[in-house]
Amino acid sequence: MANFTHFNEEGRAKMVDVSEKPETARTALAHSSITVSKEIFGKITNNEMKKGDVLAVAQVAGVMAAKKTWDLIPMCHPIPLTGVNISFSWEEDQQDQYHLHIAAAVKTKGNTGVEMEALTAASACALTVYDMCKAVDKGMVIGLTYLVEKTGGKNGDYKRTEQVK
Repeated sequence: MANFTHFNEEGRAKMVDVSEKPETARTALAHSSITVSKEIFGKITNNEMKKGDVLAVAQVAGVMAAKKTWDLIPMCHPIPLTGVNISFSWEEDQQDQYHLHIAAAVKTKGNTGVEMEALTAASACALTVYDMCKAVDKGMVIGLTYLVEKTGGKNGDYKRTEQVK
């Protein structure tokens, strides 16, 4: 177990001690998506969903999720976030399906990274869109969720180079 950072000497899970790591500026950008029907796309873009403004609620859910990541993911540290920004863009495909792309950008100045906070934010946005639209169509599909890039920390910067489909 000596090579695993999240296990103690007894082989049991532990939260890694980051107290000796230097405090640096850290960022992370994550992506998720949800595919919806033409009907749902129209209702979202025309603000006609009975539950309200879907993207506004999803955006707030994403910010809240980033702030609560340490409550959801057992080995994550509580991190003072300095910024969370959620953005959305639409893409139509050949099958008359609409893909809502979700970008979650998270920032901190601390001694551990914010990749999990960005991934949690993007995921919560997609789940919130599903929740708000499921009365119209339960056939929506939440797409791949992945880290796009991160900066700062001991392991340096990361930028995804391969296209994710």
